Amino acid sequence: MKNKLEHYIEAAKYAKIGLWEIDLLTNVSYWDDVTKSIHEVEDDFVVTVENGINFYREGANRTKIINLVENAIQKGIPYKGTFEILTAKNNTRFIETIGHIVYKDGKIIKVRGTIQDITKEQNLINDLQLNIDKLYSIFSSANDAILIIDASNGIITDCNSRLTDLSGYSDSELIGSHKSILFPQKYWEEIKFFLHQHTDEGVYKVQETFLKTKNGIVIPIEMASGKKFQIDDKIYLVSFFRDISERKKNEERMQMLLLAASGTSDTVLIADAQGLSIWANNAYLELTGLTMEQIVGHKAGYLSKGKKTDKITTDRMREAILAKQSFNTTILNYNQKKEEYWFELNITPVFDSENNLLNFVGVGRDVTLRKEKEIELKRLLDLTIDQNNRLFNFSHIVSHNIRSHSSNLTMLIDVIENEEDPNEKIKYISMLKGATEKLEETIRYLNEIITIQQNSNIKKTKVFLREEIKKTNNALNLTINKSQITIINTIPEDLIISVIPAYLDSILLNLLTNAIKYKSPKRKAFLKISHKIEETCTVISFEDNGLGIDLDKYGKKVFGMYKTFHGNHDALGIGLFITKNQIEAMGGKIEIESIEDVGSTFKIYLNEK
Repeated sequence: MKNKLEHYIEAAKYAKIGLWEIDLLTNVSYWDDVTKSIHEVEDDFVVTVENGINFYREGANRTKIINLVENAIQKGIPYKGTFEILTAKNNTRFIETIGHIVYKDGKIIKVRGTIQDITKEQNLINDLQLNIDKLYSIFSSANDAILIIDASNGIITDCNSRLTDLSGYSDSELIGSHKSILFPQKYWEEIKFFLHQHTDEGVYKVQETFLKTKNGIVIPIEMASGKKFQIDDKIYLVSFFRDISERKKNEERMQMLLLAASGTSDTVLIADAQGLSIWANNAYLELTGLTMEQIVGHKAGYLSKGKKTDKITTDRMREAILAKQSFNTTILNYNQKKEEYWFELNITPVFDSENNLLNFVGVGRDVTLRKEKEIELKRLLDLTIDQNNRLFNFSHIVSHNIRSHSSNLTMLIDVIENEEDPNEKIKYISMLKGATEKLEETIRYLNEIITIQQNSNIKKTKVFLREEIKKTNNALNLTINKSQITIINTIPEDLIISVIPAYLDSILLNLLTNAIKYKSPKRKAFLKISHKIEETCTVISFEDNGLGIDLDKYGKKVFGMYKTFHGNHDALGIGLFITKNQIEAMGGKIEIESIEDVGSTFKIYLNEK
């Protein structure tokens, strides 16, 4: 008997099964080495019923073992159970323990049993249960309806709630029924072939078919085969169903739209939710010169942009598309031949019943003729406004200056008529002659201004700027030498500009004589003539170190008629006014930078177009 017990203990140790015992006669408890190892206690640990129970995690877990041990001791009921313990080293372990009853003379004298560490097995079970819970959660809450079928007989073995919602059947009505309950009879052979490919050939396939609800309503669906699996020699098939009723309605609406769009003279371009073109009508293809192959699958309008296409408008269009908003605009586009055309475009997003973006529809038309008329009308309007402003300015000049001369002449004539002294009359006649000459000079300048404004459409001529400056220098040679001003001409020999030559002569003459008239007596005078090329114009700079102008005080009057700023006796206040009019008549402009007692720089912007 002893040998058998020793063999049993050795076998238990080898199997890592611990032995324990509670002696009810001596009230002594016993744990073998394996049991102590499971609880991670020291070899000299003295076990009692109480401290042994304390290893069991508090709560229902500990309450259960207490009840089982008490029933074993008091009622002789053996037990077997799985528990969670917290070891002496604070590690969580799962154990399986078995308790047997030992009798002597009909009395319970011992409770003896085994204990085994099943932590690894329990963790695997827990992980498995967690995965099962996850899969069930996915299975239950999936957007698609899921159906599991026994491949041998077509019986439905499981389904998710999405299928019950779609079909109108409860899960108890579906599970155990044949798959044909879900499909109209005329599609049975089609479904059978689909499942045959799934089962025998392992072909993954998606196809459209129809599902019949419990109420007999037929719904278009998309059916996809899932993975097949085997349990106990039985093969099961997984299939996914998706309601495509809304999509079918949208496709029908789209077909109607395409049919209507094909016959319209307006251009129609349809893009998907990402802005990629999927269709265009003939009017769009004819206007752009593109083929369907060139536009499908590409960003809408990507070949219609060119160097004059307004970037701000295209950016706003892009922002509207990203925001899924409507957008209206008129924009300059280019066809396949790089020819310009004005395009009036209306972009509208299309949504389904759940507010999901489906498409963008762009409807447009060629409005080049209308736009060109608008541009010409605006040009004429701007020209009319400019002419009106000039006319108002001119009428003000005429009214003010001619009236002044007229009043002066009238006054002199009255004095002469009333003067009896011949000597005084001669004196006043001399004054009358001067006043008449001044009136003639004023009229001459006014005629020159009229000539400039009337000849604003004279064609320009290409000239070498450096050569023209040399001609002006030669004409003013004596004046330049007398004033001892240094002319620094940095204009290259080959610089060509488009101007009205007579105006250029006048402009150069005025700017050079101004530099001489208003040179500073404090320093040796110079005039530097330079240039730079900008995108649409040539800028010519005339920089001097003369008296300068207080622009804060006189800035708005610099180019006015009869405006002088330094009190020179020979200053008429007409030169810069005429210069400004001549430059503007050639489509350019003039600007000034000046600091009093430092110098001035006049910049002439000549439009080269």
